[in-house]
Amino acid sequence: MAADRDLTEFNAPHLARFADLLSQAHDQGRRSRLLLVAYQGGVAELDAAGQVLQRVLVRPVTLRDAPHLSFLLRYPTKDITKNLPVAEGLAQIGTWLAAGAFRNAHLHTPTEEVQLAFSKKGKASVRVGKPSNAEAQAADVAPQGTAAAVSAPAALASGHNRDKHRFLDASRPFLHELGVTDAKGQVLPTMSRKWKQINKFIEVFAAALARSPLSAPPRDQQPIHVVDFGSGKGYLTFAIHDWLRHTQHRDARVTGVELRQDLVQLCQKVIDTLHLEGMDYEQGDVRHYHPAALNVMIALHACDVATDYAIHLGIRAGAEIIMCSPCCHKQIRPQLLSPHPLRPILQHGIHLGQEAEMLTDGLRALLLDAAGYDTQVFEFISLEHTNKNKMILAVKRAQPTPSEEVVRQIQDIKAFYGIQEQCLEQLLKADGLLPA
Repeated sequence: MAADRDLTEFNAPHLARFADLLSQAHDQGRRSRLLLVAYQGGVAELDAAGQVLQRVLVRPVTLRDAPHLSFLLRYPTKDITKNLPVAEGLAQIGTWLAAGAFRNAHLHTPTEEVQLAFSKKGKASVRVGKPSNAEAQAADVAPQGTAAAVSAPAALASGHNRDKHRFLDASRPFLHELGVTDAKGQVLPTMSRKWKQINKFIEVFAAALARSPLSAPPRDQQPIHVVDFGSGKGYLTFAIHDWLRHTQHRDARVTGVELRQDLVQLCQKVIDTLHLEGMDYEQGDVRHYHPAALNVMIALHACDVATDYAIHLGIRAGAEIIMCSPCCHKQIRPQLLSPHPLRPILQHGIHLGQEAEMLTDGLRALLLDAAGYDTQVFEFISLEHTNKNKMILAVKRAQPTPSEEVVRQIQDIKAFYGIQEQCLEQLLKADGLLPA
């Protein structure tokens, strides 16, 4: 008994200091999150699910114009969310920590990282340091429209750490259901390339989201509506849903749109099996689909002008983020002239095809720019993983003023190469979405 009393007295100032830092983080309005890990058991309300608790994530939210703390309790096959008023939530955290329910507590804010840890003998210690999540910070501060804004997470990591960094946990249930991992959460050797592609996709999206209007208050507390056209078997569709809801804890509503009914049924079965909230799969195509709400438009490997229809839909719906990976470039190639002095080079069919691809995607990027987006065209993933490796990424500017100068550049390029028609330009002009 005396030993327990001594331990309680030893831990009291450390617990008080951590509680004070936690309260300060909330009072100063910082974007913070608290992670409680290494659950030790013995708390009835945390054992109620009948499974071993993995971790608890706590973040500030606003409900009915009042500040609250949202608690996400993560178990192996289910998540439970509870929202408490701030004072009640802080008291709850203090009670758990004082009872030794968790071995570690990590408080992350934009300016510091605080760790409360208990030794094997139960002694508490508090460490305060600079935030280690440099990736998210880099995405926040990278200038809009620069390559650094897309590749900030990769650029900041060292070569050794970069290989190991993953935006998704391989143990997530959807990966097993889709055949990416085995029953133990290990990536199957035959799916290693797909696993790398999935994480690269989330890396690119994470940086785009950080610098988009969707991450600025009050939009960061509102639902995100994502539509993925031509979503196929849904590897990336499920990944973006999982990352938004379970890593970022955003209210994401993700819809996969696919022409092939067998894939729609397959993915809907996974949704039903895992009881996924905020996710749907529908049969349809980009030319005839009309989403009720759209913040993020994804169209990967849409053939020829289907990419133009997808971009047009995103612009027309006011999507804050547009992500396309084009496939096939048939419309412009037959129109191309071979202007002097390029004629000797373009007499080779392979060069003419490459130029048609460059011009098609270059014009798409300029049209997005003219419509009020910061746009980049870059290699999405190495050619060793897929031969469809180009990404057009567009993030809506905070003040999306159309650019007449860019429209003039488009006309000059078309005149030089003799291009008469470009699908996206025609669609945008028909809707009055381009400057005259």
